[in-house]
Amino acid sequence: MNLDDFMARLGQVQARSLWIELAALVACVALAWAVTRWFGRDQPKDSIWFGERTFDGLLFPLLALVATDLARRAVLNYQVVVVLRIAVSVFVALVVIRLIARVMRRVFPGSALVRLVERTVSWIAWVGAVLWIVGLLPPVLAELDEITLAFGKTRVSVRTIFEGVLSAGFVLVIALWISTTIEKRILREAVTDLSMRKVASNAVRAFLLLIGLLFGLSAVGVDLTALSVLGGALGVGLGFGLQKLAANYVSGFVILLERSIRIGDNVKVDNFEGRITDIKTRYTLIRAGNGREAIVPNESLITSRVENLSIADRKFGITTVIVVGYESDVAQVQSILVESAKAQARVMTDPLPIAFLTNFAPDGLEFTLHFWVTDPDKGKDNVRSAINIAILEGLRAAKIDIPYPQRVLRVESLPENVSRPEATPL
Repeated sequence: MNLDDFMARLGQVQARSLWIELAALVACVALAWAVTRWFGRDQPKDSIWFGERTFDGLLFPLLALVATDLARRAVLNYQVVVVLRIAVSVFVALVVIRLIARVMRRVFPGSALVRLVERTVSWIAWVGAVLWIVGLLPPVLAELDEITLAFGKTRVSVRTIFEGVLSAGFVLVIALWISTTIEKRILREAVTDLSMRKVASNAVRAFLLLIGLLFGLSAVGVDLTALSVLGGALGVGLGFGLQKLAANYVSGFVILLERSIRIGDNVKVDNFEGRITDIKTRYTLIRAGNGREAIVPNESLITSRVENLSIADRKFGITTVIVVGYESDVAQVQSILVESAKAQARVMTDPLPIAFLTNFAPDGLEFTLHFWVTDPDKGKDNVRSAINIAILEGLRAAKIDIPYPQRVLRVESLPENVSRPEATPL
């Protein structure tokens, strides 16, 4: 249908037929809303089918599209259809937008690029819907088919490229949706280890994306046998220019498979100490106790020395040092130190905190308190500070002296008219 046909249909619309179409449209929307509301009860907020408010997911416009199209076909047997035809195109655009937006938000949560993709897809979908409603879509596609681009000896029309991009993008979105569903419904229950679940999820996603890309290219008529040449060129490129990038990707899978380091481990890499928050295919995120986060290439974790502080167990040792006067009761000081550490909720009870007399310092007896925590990512200085405050209060309550630094000044010689003073500690 062209623009003239559309204008002719508008001229044939009567008030009675318009009200029939509007009533049918309202009934279709109400039916879709009721079904979505019924099945959307107790659904998670991140559901692709139902969304955050039940009707802003994929299911509502999809059901409305099916019901409206059936009503359009039924009404078309008795009168000219305009409103339902417009509604069908609107729901088609809405289905496309909701599908891509929901899947992208699920796969890439918090990404700023998702907003850009949503806006781009929305503009394309709504422009396509308007062109189809007014009957200008076939002429526009015919004009795009006339514009060709030369790639060597092959000439490809802009329409073919455009349709190929849309088809490949749609298939890739479906592949991402399937991989996300497999990860949520199957891998979370079948694989309990977080690192193995991560590698399984990445492998499934990469495989489905590859299959989806091949289907998308074949759908627009691209000869897949020509990809063998591209694969060879890509292999050469990886061997030379992209060897570092390829090494990081391979190292990421090796780390996840060997599980030498895992998500949640406390590690030390190049004097940077922190907790591993995520292991991606190219790099690993390590968050320090002060909130700073380091992005470490996976190749560095394979080829360099890494201290895994959690590889044996989850205990993390912390020490604090205190000096008291020489006249102090050693057993009483040890008891105060241990009780001050045990009073903190984060300090482990197995093993128990323990205090040692480690040195006869110039100013007094030096004690070292050892205690362990299981959550160093929550901070070490804060728990050490709380224990030091408790130690200070305990020593003051027991009237145990914390000596100031002392130095003795010795005078070897003085003038004859000056008397030698008594030795006084400073």
